[in-house]
Amino acid sequence: MSKPKSPAEPTYADRAYRSTSGMVGGGLLLALMAWLGGDAVFRGDGLTPLYAIAGVLFAAPLVIAFTLRPAVFANEDRVRIRNPFRTIVLPWGAVGQIRAAYSTEVVSKDGAKFPMWAIPVSLRQRKRATRQQAKRERDQSQGRETELRPVQRAQADEAINELRELFERHGPEQGGQGEISVRWSYEVLAPTLAGALVLVILSVAS
Repeated sequence: MSKPKSPAEPTYADRAYRSTSGMVGGGLLLALMAWLGGDAVFRGDGLTPLYAIAGVLFAAPLVIAFTLRPAVFANEDRVRIRNPFRTIVLPWGAVGQIRAAYSTEVVSKDGAKFPMWAIPVSLRQRKRATRQQAKRERDQSQGRETELRPVQRAQADEAINELRELFERHGPEQGGQGEISVRWSYEVLAPTLAGALVLVILSVAS
């Protein structure tokens, strides 16, 4: 059973993990979509403006869902995974394993797997870190002097290592207890379905 926090015990903000490349790419896609869509709305003829509005309504939430929305938040009680279409909250007491192979995921005690879109695995970064470590070990075995700077780990592996440390520190014995919560992202699904419906109606009417 976890020990209750005393009023004087400090609390800390969640650690947040996001994909920088995904956020940059999503911002560029949204800017391009706004430019093309705005041009079609203000300069298009006939049904073109309606097609443009429906297309943006359909595509923009998907771009946001797969680029800007994914994030992982972790504190001493639980880990919250915000994926494109679902948000999963796992108390540390319900977590069985955190792993990264070709993708990163949290595995619950009952075997359910929850991928973390916000922490993509880069095999290139991982191979670079492996080569650097191998070179250091080879130089040391040959008696060469090497710099003492730590080997730069792949970003995904570094994030997974931090999450594992949190899990081990506040895991089943001491971490938050409770059930796993899964919520669908209706704020993404609703406008996407609405845009798709308008596109179908326009296609039938034209």
